[in-house]
Amino acid sequence: MEEQHKKILQQNRTNIVIDLDPSGVYDALFQKGVFTQDMIDEIKSSGTRRDQARQLVRDLETRGSRAFPLFLESLRESGQQGLVEILLNGAPTVQLQPAVPTVVRPIVQPLPIITDSSVDIGKQSQDIVPSYPVERPNNSPSPTPDNGHLKPRPPDRTRRDSLRCYKMDSSPCGHCLIINNAEFEPGCVLSDRKGSNIDCDKLKRRFMALNFTVEVKTNLKQKQIIHELSALSRKDHSQYDCCVVIMLSHGTEVRHSRFPGAVYGVDGQCVKVQNITNYLNGQNCPSLQGKPKLFFIQACGGEDRDIGFEVSPEEAHPSVGGEDDQTDAIPTSSSSDSLSTSDEVDARTSLPTPSDILVSYSTFPGYVSWRDTRAGSWYVEILDRILEENAATDDLVTMLMMVNHEVSQNSAKGLYKQMPGSFNFLRKLLYFQTSA
Repeated sequence: MEEQHKKILQQNRTNIVIDLDPSGVYDALFQKGVFTQDMIDEIKSSGTRRDQARQLVRDLETRGSRAFPLFLESLRESGQQGLVEILLNGAPTVQLQPAVPTVVRPIVQPLPIITDSSVDIGKQSQDIVPSYPVERPNNSPSPTPDNGHLKPRPPDRTRRDSLRCYKMDSSPCGHCLIINNAEFEPGCVLSDRKGSNIDCDKLKRRFMALNFTVEVKTNLKQKQIIHELSALSRKDHSQYDCCVVIMLSHGTEVRHSRFPGAVYGVDGQCVKVQNITNYLNGQNCPSLQGKPKLFFIQACGGEDRDIGFEVSPEEAHPSVGGEDDQTDAIPTSSSSDSLSTSDEVDARTSLPTPSDILVSYSTFPGYVSWRDTRAGSWYVEILDRILEENAATDDLVTMLMMVNHEVSQNSAKGLYKQMPGSFNFLRKLLYFQTSA
């Protein structure tokens, strides 16, 4: 497909996902040779109508230069003229050219060639056999139909777009538990987390907009955190498609064999992230088997401060942050050796393969996570905005990559940096529900 047509599809992806009725164009796209029947069956199996629309657009961009005008023609035939007008608004004139027929050339066998040099080698000269003109095969490429038209992908090539999507159409989609620890008990070394309530309010509104049932628990001790996670694991999630846990607290490094890090209760006692995820795994919560379990951790991964490294002018961006930036780190005697050589080896050799779990960390393990006392944490602020702007068109992993990039551009006090990341054990693409 030509780049100008790809750009049109990409710019209007949201409208296509919302308005397109894929079932109305399947037959036409098959008859016109844009898709094979196997491709159409694959699109149909991708999930809801919106999921199918997303998959159709992705596959359409991989077809030939005739794919875009044939798609418009199919939309007209199915009565989806409004979508045609949206796609043609400001687009260059599209003229449908007939496919170039394949040229069948005869196979030419060359005659033997004998040179006119003498073959007399101590023998009597022989009559010279005249040479005949020979038609040489033409090695230049002959005209063929457009490379993408009716040409299936090589069978040995893994298609990124062949990834299936999680079912995400239940209403509500699932439970979302937010644990917001902002005020810590006197006597422990943990300071109050100013700005955490702003984070909590943002994420509560965001996941309600994504059709989750949101429950907020505030200022929990270690045992209370464990109690809430245990209660969540005992719920019947059979009617739901997903489950989300969000932890807003101080954090630290701990020795681990699966997921790094730990978050603190307001009593100064921590809960390991790997234990938090265990409550919702397939063994402890059977009704969530095969369904995505998402964990968002806004807490420090340690006490190291990243001062970054010098980049080229093309990578440089204005810094964000100021004197009100604070960290969610706590000095701990165990943090300096929590990533010891023995622990790294143990983590690699015993790392399980938990399915359908994604843990998103606000910062790289071992480093602090920055929070503005007036605007909330960098990570949550950007995560909330990326979800608002892109959830209708992009999958979760793609959006988290956007979050990583934008947070990495910030600077605290003009010096310190932050790099979010995730441990991803999802098996499929995940698209949230969004309002039309």
